[in-house]
Amino acid sequence: MILTAIRQDRLPATLGRFAAALDGGARAIFEQIARPEAAARAQAAAAALHHRDALSVLTGFGMDLRPGPPAADFSWDGRGVRRDTEAYVLLHEAAHFQLAAPARRRRIDFGLGPGPETGDRATAERQACLFGLAREREEAMASLLGILWEVELGHPALASFLDQNWLEGADRPAAAAHFRDVLAALAAGGFVTVAGRPTRALRHAPDPDVA
Repeated sequence: MILTAIRQDRLPATLGRFAAALDGGARAIFEQIARPEAAARAQAAAAALHHRDALSVLTGFGMDLRPGPPAADFSWDGRGVRRDTEAYVLLHEAAHFQLAAPARRRRIDFGLGPGPETGDRATAERQACLFGLAREREEAMASLLGILWEVELGHPALASFLDQNWLEGADRPAAAAHFRDVLAALAAGGFVTVAGRPTRALRHAPDPDVA
């Protein structure tokens, strides 16, 4: 959900200011995301094609597909993903699968607690085992990695960038610094290339002090 909506007529200038606060590879990657025509979600046949693309990414990681929406219980039940949701949500789940410690890949909603679409929130809360700054950091990494999967597939990545509040406070240096830091963490983990293209890497390191 967008915290502070950006008027359409102000979007190009906002994107330009954000880009100006970046340099080098980070700026080039942001410019791949920030195509104004990618600010609107796909509709009809294009949306159906994007959904098939996303399912292919999930199955490529060996993630099972379950019928029905996440509101039926969970987006991820430790084995499979509810498939009846938008392509960008599915790609976000793929990103979480890549970034979760191996033990948490077997937990409901990756041990992070309920997501926005989770139906059985109480069970997801009980399964949560990563909290605080560690959880926030992984959520930010999954957000950006999912967006970069959208870029890779030619999906409207800017719509997700806006929805997930990457431009909140765009006029402050901290916003661009946050983008740089999260991008650097993804690259350091091998989840994206230096050009920002997502890889098929999975995390192998365990979480410290997580049950």
